[in-house]
Amino acid sequence: MSRIPDHSGERAEGERTGAAHELPEYAERVLEVAELIPPGRVMTYGDVAEWLDEGGPRQVGRVMALYGGAVPWWRVVRADGVLLSGHELRALDHYREEGTPLREAARSAEGHLPRLDLARARWDGGEGEAGGDGGAGGGGAD
Repeated sequence: MSRIPDHSGERAEGERTGAAHELPEYAERVLEVAELIPPGRVMTYGDVAEWLDEGGPRQVGRVMALYGGAVPWWRVVRADGVLLSGHELRALDHYREEGTPLREAARSAEGHLPRLDLARARWDGGEGEAGGDGGAGGGGAD
């Protein structure tokens, strides 16, 4: 299936604009996983790579940077829970709207922005909320 990025709404960092194009097969698969993640839950870049049993966190991050604006990009995150640089406030709005578990920032933290509470927010592909038959066991690394 060919996916044309939706340019009517938000775009993740670096999303391509312009003429419609067909996505590489790996990118298609990464974006399909991102769409499976239920509201209020997240997967790390490493979790997505593990779910797909292909690539690694950097490859998933590259796909999300280029094409992620067409899917709920805020649900694919860094393993340390830090919000996506340059998109922190937009992501934070989504997390608060969806009830995604957050950890308040320490006063010494730059910008005093919260981090994701990965222990509570991480999705392993189960729970029947959005489908899936297993997937990342929560051990993916970034």
